This record gives sequence, C-alpha cells and structure tokens, in this order.
Amino acid sequence: MKWLKRLGVLVFVLVLLLGIVPFFVSVDDYRPQIERLVSERIKEPVRLKSLRLAGLPLPHLVIEGVEIGKADVNVGRIKVTPDLLSMLGDIKVIRSVDVSGLVINQRALDRLPLWTASDPKAKPANFTVLVRSVSLDDAMLKLQQNTFGPFDARVSISGSGQPERADITARDGKFKLAIKPAGKKFNIEVQAKDWRLPAGPPIHFTELQVKGVATLDDANLPEVRARLYGGTVNGQMTAGWKKGLQVKGDYAVNDVELRDLVPMFSPKTRLSGRLTAKPVFSANAPNAEQLKNALKLETPFDIRDGVLQGIDIKKAATSLLTKDSSGQTRFDVLSGHFAMERGTQRITGLNVSSGSLAADGNVTIAPNKALSGRINAKVSVAGMAAATVPLNISGTVDSPLALPTGAAMTGAAIGTAILPGVGTAAGAKVGNWAEGLFGDGKKK
Repeated sequence: MKWLKRLGVLVFVLVLLLGIVPFFVSVDDYRPQIERLVSERIKEPVRLKSLRLAGLPLPHLVIEGVEIGKADVNVGRIKVTPDLLSMLGDIKVIRSVDVSGLVINQRALDRLPLWTASDPKAKPANFTVLVRSVSLDDAMLKLQQNTFGPFDARVSISGSGQPERADITARDGKFKLAIKPAGKKFNIEVQAKDWRLPAGPPIHFTELQVKGVATLDDANLPEVRARLYGGTVNGQMTAGWKKGLQVKGDYAVNDVELRDLVPMFSPKTRLSGRLTAKPVFSANAPNAEQLKNALKLETPFDIRDGVLQGIDIKKAATSLLTKDSSGQTRFDVLSGHFAMERGTQRITGLNVSSGSLAADGNVTIAPNKALSGRINAKVSVAGMAAATVPLNISGTVDSPLALPTGAAMTGAAIGTAILPGVGTAAGAKVGNWAEGLFGDGKKK
C-alpha cells in the first residue's frame, strides 16, 4: 500500500505545481510582439488586452480582449489547450481552441479571404501545427442590415488535419447547420424553424430545409423546401464564389400570402393575395452588394383574392373627367408574366378580373421605380353597355397613376355634354375606337 500512497502524493504535487506555476510565469510580456507579428501578417491593427497561463484542469493559454481593425472583430476570450508532449516534436498538436464572445462585422467578413491567404514571401516553418477541435460560444455576425446570432459552433478535426464535422446552432434553437466531409466535397444540411433570413430581406420561414453538396468554390443545393406565409416553396439552386458571385435556380411557389412579404422588397407597396408562380433566376456579380442589380428573373404568376392598394382601376375607368385613380383595386384573379433584368421589371399579359371589372395590359417598372404602360379596363354597369377604356399607367410604385388616354377623355367629354351620365360611357367607347383607328395622330 506504500506505493499507492506515494503515487497519491506525486499526483498531489503535480496538481499543486500546475496550479501554482502560472502565478510565477508571466507570458503577458510577449503581448506586444504577438500583436506586431499578427498585424504584419493580416495588414490590420491587432490589440490584445492580456495573456496568461493556467494549469488546471489542463495547461492552457488564455487570451483576453482581442480586437482587430477598427473594432471589425472583437473576441472576449480565447483558450488554447496544447498537447504538451507534442511541443517537443515537429508536429505541434493543439487539443482545442475555445473562443467566447466573438463579434465580427461585414467588413471583416469581406476581408477574411485576404487575412487567411498564404503569403508567398513567407518562409516555410520547420514544424507543423495540428488543431484537433475548435469551438465558438456566443458568437455574432453583424451583417450590413441584420445580424446572425448569437450562435455556437463546433468543428472537429482528424489526426491528419482534415475536418471531420462542423455544426452551427443558434442559441435560440431556431437554426442548425451541419457540414460533413464527403471526399473532396462537403455534405450540407440546414434545418430552421420560426427563423428570419439574416441577409437581404428578413423573410420569415415557418420551416426551412436545405440539403446539398459544397466545395471551397461552389455549392449545389438540389433540395430546398420551405413553408412561409401560409404557403410553400420547393426548388433547387447553385452558387459559386471562386471569381465573383454566381447564383441560379428555379422554384415552385404555391399559395404564399403576399401581404407581409411584398413590403420587404418594396416598403411602400401594399399588395395582398395568394401567389402561385414558377420563378427561374440567375445572377453574376463581382460581390454580394451588386448581386441584386445583376439578377435576372422571370415567371408566370397568378394571385388570387387580393387587394392592390394605391390605385383604383375601376374608378379610373368610370370617372374619366376627374383624373383621380387613388384608392384600391380588389380582384379575384391577377395574373400575367413577370420578368426582371438589370433592375427593370416588366409585367406582360396582365389580366385582372373582379366582378364587374376586367382589365388587361402591360406595365414596366424602371430601376428608379417609375411606372409606364397601358391597361385596357372594361367595367360592366347595370343598364349600360360595357365600355373598354384605355388607361395610361404612370407615376411611381409608391404613387401610381392610371389616367385615361386623350382620345378616351375627349370622347367622354363629348358624350357627357350630349347625354349626361349614359353618354360618358358611350363617348369613351367612341374615343377608344377613334384612338385605335388613328393611333394618337400617327399614320397607320
């Protein structure tokens, strides 16, 4: 039993040394040198609040208060736990790197590839460093308009230095991302519930599932499934980022309510109804900021049981002499074909139907949100013959205008003078016929 007691004494002494030695060994004196070396490497100012050694439960280095750039990256605490025996060999093994309180903004994310790129002028080290695991706790990404986080991340690495698995989990449990190596590629799986998109419009997903394969240069996502705003979206997309940013894909949209979704893309536009569409899209841009302007999209669309605020097509077609089209248009069906390229949006084959109202035409939305186009509105009134009234569309998306053409207004004025009330509709019909015959004064 003496050997057991001696072993216990030895263990006690070792634990005591591990707990006491860090109080007598200061590594904080090396802080300025480390700040200078890292700053020279990434070409950004680096500041460290403090460095210290700790012996328990395993010997490790603690770095407090890391700041990079103009507060582009802030880290509360970094704990580095090495394998002490490996420090004597050519392969230095780091058991774990634990990062707490990481906050990184959009500028740092954009510059990250430059920071991590290899320096061709740097002399190769005569040793290799292997990190077995990396963890992030309470991390936050501050994007241009929104934030992602707080979240936790875990990355495990094999003995050969290859990643085995990476998991990112939002602290509220609404978002999970799993990445697993598969040869030279990575399998990706995303699961989200009651979650808002952190980049771009804050679209709210009731459920989101994404499965695909990625490399260091691109991603192929053949399974994208979502439930949002009472409807569903299913489809596929691909993305590449080796030279600029490229995306393309197609979706099937079914029964999605537009009331809360449309204002995210056009804040002052008010449109409700349930959308069915099959959009096909693609874009190629130098960076994410220019992606929106480079987007090409086209789709047939069908919106049921909705209201378009800001314009009353029926009033514009029946009150020809007042030049007032403000109000709202209720419709049973609003359908057509939508196309967007370089910021210009075109709606062709537009059809609107709702009870006594029927309309068709084409509308163009310029990049500055200016409207142009023509709608032919037909309103059925009891006891009167239905007249088709051509309306010129103008104004902006925020303040749309639908005004009768010159010929339609002239005909309406003559009809009103000859036979008030009934003559207005008849005169508009004659004006429409005359305009079609003579073509706004242009020879046909």
